[in-house]
Amino acid sequence: MANTQNPQGNHDPAGNTQMFRAFVDEAPQGPQQTAAAAGPRIGLIIGVVVAVAIVAAVAWLALS
Repeated sequence: MANTQNPQGNHDPAGNTQMFRAFVDEAPQGPQQTAAAAGPRIGLIIGVVVAVAIVAAVAWLALS
């Protein structure tokens, strides 16, 4: 009789996919989530400040 549950070389990875999705969907606990969200925000603020400083310097040089 043929093995219809799991033929060799043609296995169904649905169980592994479900476990992976359950692992990915778990929300990180504690300060890891806060630190990850704060990093890009700090970089954005620094970038905006630097851009304003460059525009101000160019305007000052153009007007002087």
